[in-house]
Amino acid sequence: MANANSPLVTADWVKDNLNNPKVRIFEVSVDPGVYASAHIPGAVNLDWHVDLVDTVNRDIASREKLQATLRKAGVEADTTIVIYGDHNNWFAAWGAWVLDVYGLGAQVKLLDGGRKLWEARKLPVTADVPSFAASQITLSERNEKLRARLSNVLDVVEGRVAGKLIDIRSPDEYLGKIFAPEGVKELSIRAGHIPGAENVPWGTIVNDDGTFKPVDEIRKIYADKGVDGSKPVITYCRIGERSSHSWFALKRILGYEVRNYDGSWTEYGNAVGVPVTNKTGTVWLGK
Repeated sequence: MANANSPLVTADWVKDNLNNPKVRIFEVSVDPGVYASAHIPGAVNLDWHVDLVDTVNRDIASREKLQATLRKAGVEADTTIVIYGDHNNWFAAWGAWVLDVYGLGAQVKLLDGGRKLWEARKLPVTADVPSFAASQITLSERNEKLRARLSNVLDVVEGRVAGKLIDIRSPDEYLGKIFAPEGVKELSIRAGHIPGAENVPWGTIVNDDGTFKPVDEIRKIYADKGVDGSKPVITYCRIGERSSHSWFALKRILGYEVRNYDGSWTEYGNAVGVPVTNKTGTVWLGK
């Protein structure tokens, strides 16, 4: 699946294009440290804590910051950008979403199966950090239609705007049994989900090896939850990274109109004056 219009590339395609000057590979992993030990030859590390965010405001990286990062990596206007990462490409998809916000969507491909598949197939890795001649790429202004804010979510919740909300978290998070997955630190003081949201856990659309399921299967999984592309969609999770994976499937693979709500549950579940659906009645006890 490596034609010019496909949002996904296979491991074989990447292996065959490791030395292609028109291809630039980026690793965006949940744990940025895994890059240092071994990575795909020629891959540039994008540390999501630093390179893809504004470290002062809770925001994605500014146009100028991201532009400088891509210039340093030698990305040109006609470069095919391949992104991969650990944890089934969660943050890789988030990186793809950030680049799409700045107008690079058509150039950005996800390595289907990510780091997990590459390592499982024992394909080549290195610890060498590449360097490239700098480019002069210019990014476009932000496309705000790919990003949902709290106000956009409330417009759907309160019926002012037609739309479908997809909560991609685990059923226990969605039902309010737990506030967040075990061991994570970003918490909300309320449990549950956004009223009207359908629960389609991100893992339901991938195979055991981390690759996306066939397009028709993905389409049916969402259609069974009433999401068929006829209304705009907003995806969310806890901090916006797992939901980027589902955003990628819905937007790039299925072609639906989709926004990613990167404020997600840590914003919504902590916001004052917004409604929450909590079917288990779990109450925050500060522990």
